[in-house]
Amino acid sequence: MNEKEPVPMSSSNEGPIPRASGRLRVDGAELHYEVSGRGPVIVFAHGLGGNHMSWWQQVAYFERSHTCVSFAHRGFFPSTLDAGDPDPLRYADDLRALFEHLKLDRAHLVGQSMGGWTAVEFCLRHPERIASLVLSATTGSIDPARMRTLDASALARWTSESAQTAQALRSAGGLPAAGARMATEQADLHGLYRLIDGLSRGLNKEAVRARLHAMRQREPSVLAATGVPVLLVSPDEDIVIAPPALRALAGELPAARLAIVEAAGHSPYFERASVFNRHLEEFFRSLEGPQASTTDQ
Repeated sequence: MNEKEPVPMSSSNEGPIPRASGRLRVDGAELHYEVSGRGPVIVFAHGLGGNHMSWWQQVAYFERSHTCVSFAHRGFFPSTLDAGDPDPLRYADDLRALFEHLKLDRAHLVGQSMGGWTAVEFCLRHPERIASLVLSATTGSIDPARMRTLDASALARWTSESAQTAQALRSAGGLPAAGARMATEQADLHGLYRLIDGLSRGLNKEAVRARLHAMRQREPSVLAATGVPVLLVSPDEDIVIAPPALRALAGELPAARLAIVEAAGHSPYFERASVFNRHLEEFFRSLEGPQASTTDQ
């Protein structure tokens, strides 16, 4: 691992917002990361169609009250990988290396879709370093089939309907992870999403997706045992990760909250950023107190 000096982070509320970026060499890969803001730390882990830039609407909002850390997973532009396709089994170790490099003792950890695998696995290994866990449109490595309260009939309906919708969307040149509503109602935003998704040229995303599904074997009880507060953000029009699975997981985690984002596809952080940010802010505020608010800055 590259042992360059980590980016200094100030806890002072005076002066301009500090911003910095860097690269970290770790186990056959080089990770790009960016740090901005001051205060309690939020680490953002992106999905399969993104990179660190996916969080532009969250970083701009939360850097007024928090230290925001975003990074690109190994092999996702502008991070690099020496050879082969990214192995999600390494993601949690990469994140640990980033924590060590930046000297982060504790942080809120936000995982979107694929980033949920990173977040869940890191939380299971290092719960003492997690102030809270936000899982957006994901259950990560928690297997829906092992959820006692899963509505099997609702899941079956979603599976059939979402497959048809995704196929129609692909045929029309759309991205299932962006959703049909974003493409028709916010064309500029959809175009930006597509640009970010296309930056990781040459990346075999289907191979990564297969490895993610192979990792989805954990019982909900292992996450519950950590005692980490969890916010599950479920977009109601998701055609990639089943909303019934997030509802079931919320019922099996004693320290969990469920936030439904209406009229949103798989990427609510991108499509409905103001709603998404408000859910996160209220959640963080409940744990940190009123100082977590950005509205009074």
